[in-house]
Amino acid sequence: MLNNINIMGRIVHTPELRYTQANVPVCSFTIACERDFKENGEKVTDFVDCVAWRHTAEFIQKHFSKGGMIIVNGRLQLRDWTDKNGNKRRNAEINVEAAYFGESKRKGDDEERAPAPTDADAPPAIDMEQKQRDLAELEKQFANVNFADADAPMPWEM
Repeated sequence: MLNNINIMGRIVHTPELRYTQANVPVCSFTIACERDFKENGEKVTDFVDCVAWRHTAEFIQKHFSKGGMIIVNGRLQLRDWTDKNGNKRRNAEINVEAAYFGESKRKGDDEERAPAPTDADAPPAIDMEQKQRDLAELEKQFANVNFADADAPMPWEM
């Protein structure tokens, strides 16, 4: 099946790099992406949660900050979870496989960045404790998976 998404926008908050219990780098951030059309004469902005792993996570954390233009390529994933009140929730996010600079760096641009969306435009902050609990649960689910047969030929390759 095809699950590929490309999106370009500005980073809403400085990307947060953390490490799993297995010391795997993971970076979470949100991209603000304006739609190509207006609703009632107003520009509409979508806020898209993203997560990157390993070298991609470290690259994003090192080279991007709030307000920076970024292009990401990855796959869309949906996660179901339960909040503190027992309500079932669903979250869509991009699992980033590659990240690219969306604008060239100009002379004297070390301190200046293009204006970022205001916090008033942003969705509520991501519950990082919940994300870490979700990540720990996923690690438990895949802890005993044997990937030894990953290089075995597919049925159509035989």
